Amino acid sequence: MSTASVTCAEVMESQNISSADEDAPVVVARAVKVKGLKGEIVAELLTDFPDRFANIDQFFAISPQGEQIEVALESFSFQKDRVVLKLAGYDSIESAGTLVGYLFAVPASDRVELAEDEFYDWELEGCDVKTVNGQFVGQVTGVVRTGAADLLVIEHPGQESKLVPMVSSILIEVDKSGKSITIDPPEGLLDL
Repeated sequence: MSTASVTCAEVMESQNISSADEDAPVVVARAVKVKGLKGEIVAELLTDFPDRFANIDQFFAISPQGEQIEVALESFSFQKDRVVLKLAGYDSIESAGTLVGYLFAVPASDRVELAEDEFYDWELEGCDVKTVNGQFVGQVTGVVRTGAADLLVIEHPGQESKLVPMVSSILIEVDKSGKSITIDPPEGLLDL
């Protein structure tokens, strides 16, 4: 099973932050707008672990240009699928508005520990994929969530992208440190 790292690859890449770096900050939200007169910020949740906000006192605000500043979290609340943040020192619409478009991240040391059969997207991205017979399939470029089984997106130069379900009968071995994945695809899966 894959867990949205919220070092979310496309978000991280657009901010010039390497999602392949296990020491990279873990992005948990992105500021989308200001709310109210007291400088609250509405942010898109970019974590599978929203309860982590209860344990955050400070985090990094990362600008679209990649500049980081440390900010203190005074309070938070959830609004549908978003989080509303109140940051210390950002007490007006104007001051909070300067953070719209920023990513909010926690240090890598605050990453949530996953079960043995769970992986952050960034741990899978860049992995070489081969079949149990040793046939090279390509390299993982992303993970697609379907609501059922997550799908590995595998690219191979000169070929169409392949989508491989992340189910135990197909995903045989994931070697995170060796950046390799072994799959046992049913007949025809790689021909789609």
